[in-house]
Amino acid sequence: MQETPLCLSVGHPVSYSMSYSNSTDFTNPSTFILMGIPGLEAAHVWISIPFCMIYAIAILGNFTILFIVKMEPSLHGPMYYFLCMLAVTDMVLSTSILPKMLSIFWFNSREINFSACLTQMYFILTFFAIESGILVAMAFDRYVAICNPLRHSTTLTNPVVAKIGLAMVLRGIMLVLPYPFLARRWPYCRTNIIPNTYCEHIAVVKLACADIRLSSYYSLSVAFLVIGLDVFFIALSYTQILRAIFSLPTKDARLKTFGTCGSHLCVILAFYIPHLFAALTQRFGHNVALNLHVLMANMYLLVPPMINPIIYGAKTQQIRDRLLQLFTHKGT
Repeated sequence: MQETPLCLSVGHPVSYSMSYSNSTDFTNPSTFILMGIPGLEAAHVWISIPFCMIYAIAILGNFTILFIVKMEPSLHGPMYYFLCMLAVTDMVLSTSILPKMLSIFWFNSREINFSACLTQMYFILTFFAIESGILVAMAFDRYVAICNPLRHSTTLTNPVVAKIGLAMVLRGIMLVLPYPFLARRWPYCRTNIIPNTYCEHIAVVKLACADIRLSSYYSLSVAFLVIGLDVFFIALSYTQILRAIFSLPTKDARLKTFGTCGSHLCVILAFYIPHLFAALTQRFGHNVALNLHVLMANMYLLVPPMINPIIYGAKTQQIRDRLLQLFTHKGT
């Protein structure tokens, strides 16, 4: 609740509070106003350049991964099927945020319909949960491939991979479904200004003039069920993987085996560490500027979709070779 004065004290967005919001109760506001990055409104056009580049790289890179895996029969295996799921998830996640953000930066189009705001919130949270689940599935794939290599092809068959992917999607859909319904039930009578570039869950529910503990408790529960358990299972998988690697007889064998996990480990770090840093900054960084909070909330969602295809393109030899082959054929 304390954040509301911050929303009204940054630069010219005060005019939005006067024209779009008053003391009258509006249980279901027709629109919210997205401020963009508070305090940096004058630099929005310049800030849009790196964000536009991030979006372009994310879409192009992930589409390239999908194209290469589809065109190369040798890549039709569990690891690369999970990688395709990750690529699709990354494209949806970045597309849920960037187009509206760029419209704010370029055209000052700050209004967003209340239902559209809740829909955006739902898509962001759902695909974030799905991506976390896919990383767990990829860790399980590496565990089976390294610790039980003879059973890998019989354990992770195509139907099993499809069922795992479907389970991750259903988990995200079902766990996140209460978020927009809870947000819709609250009365909003303070302001409809959101100090962010997208409809972040906590930023929306803090605008409610009601006891939102139910939303807070449910959000914490889902965070534990998704992030907490996923990180636990990933750590458990890699503990077993490292034990198997260190039991190999030669250094070359250990390095070669560990190399098959390198790209996945980098993707895990790129996904969870920015999220952890943003969460800690939001929880304990009371003296951190609001615009830094907003930038962090954007970066932990937008950077992984850009980095993931670069990591897999650089570290996975099969993808790298196929990509070079494509460019070589085009050159000739």
